[in-house]
Formats: sequence, C-alpha cells, structure tokens
Amino acid sequence: MSVNDKCGIFGILGAPEAARHTYFGLHALQHRGQESSGIVTSTYDEAKGRPVMPIHKDFGLVLDVFDDEELFEKTLLGDSGIGHNRYSTTGESKSRTNVQPFLVHDRKGNLALSHNGNLSNARELRKSFSERGTLFQTTSDSELILHLVAQSRRERRVDQIIDALGQIEGAFSLVLLTDDHLIAVRDPSGFRPLALGRLGSIDQPGGPAYCVASETCAFDMIDADYVRDIRPGEILIIDRENAARGAHEDFESVQMRRRYGVNQCIFEYVYFSRPDSKIYGEMVDKVRREIGRQLARESPVPEVEGGEKEPIVIPVPDSANTATLGYANENNKRGHPCYFELGLIRNHYVGRTFISPGQDQREMKVRCKFNTVEGLLRGRPVVVVDDSIVRGTTAGYLVDMLRDSGAASVHFRVTSPPVTGPCYYGMDFPDPDELLANQFDSVEEMRDFLGVDSLAYLSDEGLLEAVNKANHEQLGYCTACFTGDYPVPVDADGQEKEAFEWR
Repeated sequence: MSVNDKCGIFGILGAPEAARHTYFGLHALQHRGQESSGIVTSTYDEAKGRPVMPIHKDFGLVLDVFDDEELFEKTLLGDSGIGHNRYSTTGESKSRTNVQPFLVHDRKGNLALSHNGNLSNARELRKSFSERGTLFQTTSDSELILHLVAQSRRERRVDQIIDALGQIEGAFSLVLLTDDHLIAVRDPSGFRPLALGRLGSIDQPGGPAYCVASETCAFDMIDADYVRDIRPGEILIIDRENAARGAHEDFESVQMRRRYGVNQCIFEYVYFSRPDSKIYGEMVDKVRREIGRQLARESPVPEVEGGEKEPIVIPVPDSANTATLGYANENNKRGHPCYFELGLIRNHYVGRTFISPGQDQREMKVRCKFNTVEGLLRGRPVVVVDDSIVRGTTAGYLVDMLRDSGAASVHFRVTSPPVTGPCYYGMDFPDPDELLANQFDSVEEMRDFLGVDSLAYLSDEGLLEAVNKANHEQLGYCTACFTGDYPVPVDADGQEKEAFEWR
C-alpha cells in the first residue's frame, strides 16, 4: 500500500481534563497520521482576565509529542479542547507552520481549528485573498477557512464560521473550538467520516461531556458512547448548557446547501479506518468481511490439481485481515476448499510504508515491515489477499519473499478495483504515472510484472454491492480513484503538492 492517509481529528467539551481525553483520542487515531500531533485547550486566565487557548504541537507520534506530564498539569488546562494527527506530502513535510491545530485570536476571541480533508477550491480562494493583500502563515488550505472567518461581517462568532463554511468546497471534516463552543462540521458530500460521542451521564457532577472524532475507536479509548454520525453538510454547535443537561438533540444544527449529493469515501471501508470503528453508520469489520465474500464470489481461490495441497489464504496484515476471513469462509462455503493462515507477520514498530516521503525510505520500510512464516508456506499454493495495489512496491517484494519461503505458487487477490486516478478530496495518492494500473494495459500484464501466478481485483460494481449490502444506510460513495468519476468539480491544476498541503 502506498497511499498517504488522511488526518485524525478529535474534540471534546465539558470534560475537566479535556487535554488527557484528547490525548487518548488522538492515540486511538494514530493510524490516520503519524508525522505530527497537536492539542489546544480552552481555559480562563485570571491574570489576563480573559479566556485563553494554550497549545502544544510538534512533529512525532502522540506518545512522543506529549511525553511531558507537566503539559497536562500546568499548560493544557480547561474543560474543552481539540486535537489533530497529521500526515503531509513531499515538499511540505518539514514545515512546522503546517502542524495543526491552527490557533488565532481576534476581536471575537480565540478560535482553533483541526481539519481532515482537502479543499477543492483552495487555489481560487488563495488567489482572491492574495489580491487583497492577505498574508499567509502556512501553505495549508486549512488556513483559508480561518481567513474567511476573520473577514466575515457577521456579528456572532458562530455565524462567522457558518458564513465561512458556505464559501468552501471539497472534502472537509472539521472540529473548531471557540471560547464558548465546540463545533463539528462535515462537508455536504460527506467525503470524510466524523462522529459524535458522549462521555459520562447527566447524573455526574457537571453533566456529561461531548466529543467528536474521525472514528469511533477514539470513543472506546476514553469510554465514551457513540451517539450518531455528524450528517453530511451538518454544522453541529455544541454548547455547555445543553451538554450539561445531556440534551444533544437540542444542539444547534445548521445544514449547508448540497449541490452534488452524498459521496462518502469508499476507501475508508477498504483500507483507512480501523476495523473496530463505526463509520458511515456501520462497523468497518462487518463491511470488510462482506467485501471479502464478494471477492470470493468473483475470483475464488485457484483450483488445485491432482496431488496438489489445498491452498492457504493469507492476508497482508493488518488492514486486510478481516476481509481475508470473509474471503476464505466464502470460498469454503462455495466448495473451494482453502485454509486461512497468518503467513505474513507484521512488525508493528514500523509505521505505514507511506509515512516517510520519498521512494527510497518507503522501500526500506517495506523490507523492515513484513516477515514470512516459512513452515506454513513451503510446498503450498498461497493466495495473498490485500486491500489494494497502488505502486506495486509492497506487492512485488512480498511475492519474492513468499517464493523464497518455498510457496508452490503465489496468487494475489485484491479487495478493491485497480487504482487509476488521484484523489482531490483528502488522500494523497502517488502521481498517476506511478500507479501500477496506469503502467499496463491489462491485469495479465500487471500479473507478469508482479511475478504472480494469478491476479484478480474486485470489480467496481462488486465493491459497491458489498458495501451497500453490509451497510443498513444506503448513501452514496465516492469511487473516483477507481473510476475517474469525480463527484465534485476540482481545479486539478491547483492541487499540486507544492501549492497546498493535503490532509
């Protein structure tokens, strides 16, 4: 896999130790970004006589950035806060100014923002601001939202934010923190997931706290309950009074205008989200198992010839684990005997292979990341199930490893269609020319390049069928990286990595 993940965002209001809860929430979302992390909280400074927002952010993993206990005891004080885990792209990966959350102070008070996604009209907005003499502190499109808020002529801070959000397009799940509110936002197409949770009950002193997160696994970490998804196009304004009463149904909710329908990123189900999370209304584990079953219906394990051992089916850990279970079970159910085995062992002390920009670093991480269980593989047909093949770097190296370990034959099955196009909605795919599917005219040519005995992808129709079958909420999905059908218009020339950073 060679696709840069999106960011992870978290926010909470009404918790006496908001920073600690945010820390644990970000720790659960570490898989969504491993380059930098940050937390900002809101508290009242008696000496200054006004609300303040202390902030701490830096490059590194959550555990490393927040390894000083005094940060929680003396700095990041207050009962509300937001956090951000970030990945970046080549060219801007070392820019400290781009580390989120972003924090500003103006005549209306303090405002902090964490963003997951990518603004498709960023170039147009930035040009407009530049022509008016606006100075930029970062190369991130997230800063544009803050400028739009600052230049709004609305009186109430919340109304300024609503005004600003009406001027942006693309993919954006946001958490914003003001001196009085926590605000959760999901773009009208619903590209990125975002959920609302509740910590505690109305019986506890001060009432419950409310939190929002990219994935519900963050709620599990702090023992919060999932309430519901933030709806596509919803601006949910969480206030202390209603939060203390446990009255989340009374939170102010504003619906943004929808122009292009609901188009949730299907890659969240295929790869990005943790299997123990609920996104788009359904558990990822359940959806991935159905995707694996659909792959088995379309492309079962190869037939064994006389005297040949039955094939073993192994996942590329960890994101393909549950889909592989579905694949193996459906094969056996349909009369294609096989055994599910863990033939590849992943070193969990090595980050995702795409986290370090640059091909050389990526290849080295692939070599450090996996090892084979030779005793399981020797003399057996091996069917490898992976969630996707992007550049083919990881797949090619794994095939060599499996053959060196004595596999009688190696077959690849992929739980998504071939990746053929870039994403303008918050994922950083490689350059289109680097995508394996764009370098060859057929699956057979890709098979020969990878050195496998057979190669099969899940079809576009099969992926949508499986996701819809597993999910009780029948909403639309974005499949642009597979089909080239971009549901929201984009300024492709304005999405270069050097121009703006993608989250």
